[in-house]
Amino acid sequence: MKMTKIFGILLAVVLAACTQNNAPVQDYDTVTVVDSLVIDENSVPIFPKKAALTTDTARRFSIDLPKRCEVDWNNQSVVSVVPEERIEIVRLGTGDDMPELQVSDYDFSEQTVKQALDKLLDGTDISVIEDEEMYEKISGTISSGALSDAVELMSKMGRVYYSYDAEAGEIHLDHRAKWMIKMPRDESIIMALLDAMHGADMRNLLVNWQDKTVVFEGNYQTEREVARIISDVSSKKYMLAWDIDVYRVYPRTDNPIVWMNLLPAFGENNVKMSIPGVVGRALVVSPEINTKTLQEFLNQQANVVLISQGTFVIPNGWQSRFDIGQCGKEERLETDLIIGATGKYGDYGGYKKIDAKIVLRTSGGELSSFNIPSNVGDNYVIIGIPTHAFVTTPETLISPFAELVVFMSPRIISIVDPADVPNNAMTPLVGDALRAFLSE
Repeated sequence: MKMTKIFGILLAVVLAACTQNNAPVQDYDTVTVVDSLVIDENSVPIFPKKAALTTDTARRFSIDLPKRCEVDWNNQSVVSVVPEERIEIVRLGTGDDMPELQVSDYDFSEQTVKQALDKLLDGTDISVIEDEEMYEKISGTISSGALSDAVELMSKMGRVYYSYDAEAGEIHLDHRAKWMIKMPRDESIIMALLDAMHGADMRNLLVNWQDKTVVFEGNYQTEREVARIISDVSSKKYMLAWDIDVYRVYPRTDNPIVWMNLLPAFGENNVKMSIPGVVGRALVVSPEINTKTLQEFLNQQANVVLISQGTFVIPNGWQSRFDIGQCGKEERLETDLIIGATGKYGDYGGYKKIDAKIVLRTSGGELSSFNIPSNVGDNYVIIGIPTHAFVTTPETLISPFAELVVFMSPRIISIVDPADVPNNAMTPLVGDALRAFLSE
């Protein structure tokens, strides 16, 4: 009886073991532990906290980039005519109209604007508030005139701005003010004015492309600089523009581009000048060599990649620049490159020419420059700028024979009396009209 009981227990143990061995194997999920956190397929990614900075794509957003960074090579006009338009600057935030009071026999000496106005307004209900401290001293005499004229005069003498609050009876003084420029309708002239203002280190420009207005803030010196720019631009009868293509060229063999082949390919008459620089060479070429024919020539020897394209406009005799990176197709080694231009259209030793200086510059300094006199209709081709000039690492996968090629096509914008422009619109000059323009 006892042996039977023991045998039964052993049988149960064996059967249990067999059942356990035949049970299906259970799969377990792989668990990853990072810094005491369990990471699995259902985990939410954890990112480090970022500083409150504008994202890169938002920072690069600009309404005027499509206007700067696109060139319609199929509808390019080397000379165009635009109507002359008045450029007006208006100060904003002047407040209410001053009371119609008269001033007579008033003099002031070595006083701040506030002190002089306090003395002038003594006995009235008008108080003077300095929104920031004024230190400059003024002296003068007002024989007679309106109160508004007297306040305007003393403010200008002290290089400050005033605004009047009629409800509070207060004149507020400040060193800074806000203005609006009513721009002409032609976008080429608007771009020239904006570039000129950027060149004067004015960055916070609010441009309304619908109303054709620009709002900016500044001090007395800013106002004078903008007034000078507007006066100078308004007096110009010509604007110069350059349309630009920038290529990176990769030779298909372990040899550089053979540029001498350009002569038999297009004919010697189509390559008018060859101008060496510290680095590279500038060729002045006829309209026969354009973006299409140049790329066809290069494609016979190399792979050609357009890395940037755009346009910029300057008043006659001024200077401006084209930023490769601003209009770049993507981030590239050459993003840091700037093409600067100073140009003037007019008499050049008895010839009508565009006399330009083209400068290639990076953050490390000037790379090369070229003085280029050319006829209207000529193009520039800058060759021989090695891509390795932009490489900052000791080694690179880029061929030592890869180079930067810049194609530039200058244009003239003639500003004339509106009565001389049909339908008051931009008119390209072609045929007999172009020949008559160039012979003037």
